[in-house]
Formats: sequence, C-alpha cells, structure tokens
Amino acid sequence: MKIDSIHTLEKLKEKSFKKVYLRNPNEAIYDDQKDILVCGGTGCIASDSNQLIKNLNLILKARGYDHKVNIIKTGCFGFCEQGPIVKIQPDNIFYVKVVPKDAKDIIDQHIIGGHQVERLLYKNPTNEERIHKHKDIPFYKKQLRIALRNCGRVNPEDIYEYVAFSGYEALGKALAKSPEEVIDLIKKSGLRGRGGGGFPTGLKWQLTRESEGDIKYIICNADEGDPGAFMDRSILEGDPHSIIEAMIIGGYAIGANHGIIYIRAEYPLAVERLNISIKQARELGLLGENIFNSNFNFEINIKYGAGAFVCGEETALINSVEGRRGEPSNKPPYPAQEGYWSRPTCVNNVETFANIPPIILNGPDWFSSIGTKESKGTKVFALAGKINNIGLVEVPMGTTLREIIYDVGGGIHKGHKFKAVQTGGPSGGVITEKDLDTPIDYEHLAEIGSMMGSGGMIVMDETNCMVNISKFYMEFIMDESCGRCTPCRVGTKRMHEYLQKITNGEATMENLDNLEQLAYMIKDGSLCGLGQTAPNPILSTLKYFSDEYISHIKDKVCPTKECKELSTPKNREVQI
Repeated sequence: MKIDSIHTLEKLKEKSFKKVYLRNPNEAIYDDQKDILVCGGTGCIASDSNQLIKNLNLILKARGYDHKVNIIKTGCFGFCEQGPIVKIQPDNIFYVKVVPKDAKDIIDQHIIGGHQVERLLYKNPTNEERIHKHKDIPFYKKQLRIALRNCGRVNPEDIYEYVAFSGYEALGKALAKSPEEVIDLIKKSGLRGRGGGGFPTGLKWQLTRESEGDIKYIICNADEGDPGAFMDRSILEGDPHSIIEAMIIGGYAIGANHGIIYIRAEYPLAVERLNISIKQARELGLLGENIFNSNFNFEINIKYGAGAFVCGEETALINSVEGRRGEPSNKPPYPAQEGYWSRPTCVNNVETFANIPPIILNGPDWFSSIGTKESKGTKVFALAGKINNIGLVEVPMGTTLREIIYDVGGGIHKGHKFKAVQTGGPSGGVITEKDLDTPIDYEHLAEIGSMMGSGGMIVMDETNCMVNISKFYMEFIMDESCGRCTPCRVGTKRMHEYLQKITNGEATMENLDNLEQLAYMIKDGSLCGLGQTAPNPILSTLKYFSDEYISHIKDKVCPTKECKELSTPKNREVQI
C-alpha cells in the first residue's frame, strides 16, 4: 500500500490503530486482550530482555494464550537503573528488574490469574510502598516526554505502529505548506539545536535555504560521543521513524532532496532499526519520488563514523562523511553556505530532529509555552554517576538541577553526600551545591561556568576526587583531539601530564600555576569547540576545589583516597 495523500494516511492510521489501541489511555478496556511491552533498548538487551521475550512467548503458547496477548519489543523506557522493564497494557502496570525466569509468574499470575506480581512492582525507597503505574513513580513525575514520546510505547521496527500514533502526519501537513511557512513555524517555536551549541534551528534552516545552489543536503548528526551519553542512541533505537520524518520535513524546508544520517558504527542496534525503518518508509512511498503527490523527492542514506568525538563538530563531521580525516575546517564559510561537497548543508542532531514532528502537529505556540524565555521546550539528559536513578530523563527547560538530581534522580547513591555534577560532558564544567537551584537552560548554565552540551549529566559524591575527574576528562580529550591545531594537539597532552604529576604526588605549586595558565592559552588559541572547551573541567574544578589540588601537591594526600599513589601513608613525604 502506497501512501499518496493525507487521506490515504488517515485510512492507514485507522487500520493501524487496531494494533495499538490497548496502549491508548483514552480507550476503554476491550475484553481480555493484553499487550506486554518489553524494553528492547541496548541496556535491557544486555540484561537479557531478549530471552525474557522468548520465555514470555513460549509460556503464552503453552497456556493457549498466544492469540490473546501481544508481546511488543519497544525502545528504552528511560528508567535504566530498574531494567529490564515490562509494562502490561491496558492495565497500565509497570514491572521493573524483570529477569527471564519471571516470565512464568507474569503470565500465570497476571495475564491468566488477574493478579499483579507484587514483587516486580517498583518499590519507593522512602516508604517501601509498591507503585503500580509508571506515572506515579517519582522518576517520571516531573518529566515531559516530547523527543522521547514514543520510546517505550511503540515497536520501533513496525512503521504501522508509528503511523497509529500520528506518525508522518506532520510530514503531510508540512508538504501542504510552502517551505518558507515550515521554516517560520520552527522559528516561532523557539527550538534550538540540542547538540550543544543551542543555535536556533529555524534560523539555520532559513540560512541554508537562502544560500545559492541547486543541490543542498541535510545531515543528521548521530555521532554521540560524550562519555556516559546515550540520548541519541535511545531515540534512534526506540523511535527511528520520527528522525526519518523530521529529516524529510527539514529537506523540504531547505530545498534538499538528499539526507544523510552520520552514525557511529558502535551503535549496531540503532543502525539495524534505522535500516529497517528506511526500507519500510520507501515501501510505503514516504521516501523516494513524489512524496504525498507533492512533486517533492527525498532519499536518505546512512554513513558510518568510527567514534571520533571531534566529529560531533559539524565541519569535522562533513569531512568524515566525504571520506576524509574527521577534523574541523575554518569558518566562514559555514556549512549552510558551503558544506558537503561544497554545497549548502544543514546539520542537526538526533534530538533536534525528534522535536520537529510534534511542533508541526501541535503548533509553535504549544512548544514555545514550555521552557524558559530563551530556551524553549524540553531537554533530554543521560543521568549517570553516583545517583540512585540512573537513566534517560526529559524535562522542561527551566527545571532546576536540584529537581533532576533529587526528585527525578532519587538522590545520591548509598546515602553519600552530593559533591558536584558535570554537565556538558568533557566540554562542560562542574557545578556545586551552591548552584543546584540553577534553572537548566543555555543561558543559566553558561553563567555558572558550565554548558548544556548534548545532554550528559554525571553526578559525583564525596568519594570522588575532583583532580582525578579532571584527569579522566583530559585523557579522553587528549585521545580525541584530531591534531590539526597545535594548542589542542600539544596543549591537551601537556595538561594531562601536569594532572598525572599531581595525582602521583610529584607536582609543585609552580606546576599548578603553569597548568592554569596553559588552560587559558588553549581555550583562546584552539581552532574548534573541542579545543576551546577542553580546559573547562580543569578550570571549573580549580575554581571550586582548589583545596584538593593543593592537598595533592603540598600534603601528598588525596582526600578521597581515589588516587592510588596518594591513598596510603607510606606514599606521603614527611614535611620537615
């Protein structure tokens, strides 16, 4: 069946809805049909959710219930700390930490017996209460899922499920407008790039459209490289059609007929589901020629990256897509003027694209009503480190760090004391207790010396050594430097050497002064954002935790005992 009009799409949606009606909260419960949604994201698969799915299917068949119950492998539910996760619909019952052997109890007690499996329900750590519905779990209460709207709700390998939840309707609406009208909608929404820089998305589309050239390109940056970050991967694994739909809309808006998804090869599941989704979209006429009878043609292909952090920078990414070394180019010209093969090119990251269809469907005023004055909508964060609720969270811009760490994240692991949180990955900085009530948006994070970045958020407690944290990030940055400019290529190595001397108890105060001076030189002299932000972890830890640096140097002691060379008295030098 080819979708050649909005009318055809509406008919397909009506037909497809029969597959997902049990997951629609507005629908009544019909007879004894059930859907069992099982997390099929990378994290849960690593915890054996594939075997859990096999066991559920085997037991259903053995009990004669396989015609009454659907097993759906979904994307990530976000609550990674509690995975694998199983959700029963339409009962809206949420089970956590489910292992393959639990399949029997789920089928026999819940599906057949009609009784919840109490031991699999989430237990509130504050009062030991068992919580049945995911919306009542503190982890989800303050979240607003826009980019993650379909993750954990649809089978990402089934285009009909995506269509049932209004998939490709935004594309139909966009193609009924002029490209300029589509760009105007995105500009009015206030959407800014979620890859780190926060550049206005609608303006980037406008600049690319206005650039001269008959051939233009739109690229999805799926080269997620921050340590501990998995936002884009989860969207691609859980809702790949939303990215395809958004890229087609973006291509139409800027005048491009070809899109490229640049994804790191270390994301095999995301790549597999993207390939399945592209094939399905082509089969239904949503990719290719004359989409929706609009005379608009668009194709997408996938390019693999080798996992270079610097390729998150758009000019380095474009060089890599062209088959050259992934290193940044001087600007101007900007990619919107001369990008892929010197043609006007628009580069947006995965999360940015994931917001496009909801904006088209619900209108720019709806989106701009969420968030703060300058930072609209929501932001997805990968919450990791010394925190109870590790996982993927999406909150409105303006939510405070305290709310994310304590309300959503459940506080610090094992009752330890909060020490700092690093936002923005290796390019960001540490934020301490005094700034926890800072609203999360581009401006406020910059004011306190950090940055939004792509969305990594690593929480540290009193057992973390901040000098060692700086060394960890500097080692990562040093290895990831493309080597094109001297400040970054040589400077990051020298900074790492100084940090190595400090953690080994071999440094002097003069070394510390040199480290700080070098950090500012690299910040001012590097070619691209990787080098310019490389010193941030050092400068922010020096600002807030200079006493730890001094303790390592003068007393030859690591206060947290995390630095092995300084963790025992025998390694201390006697001060005379």
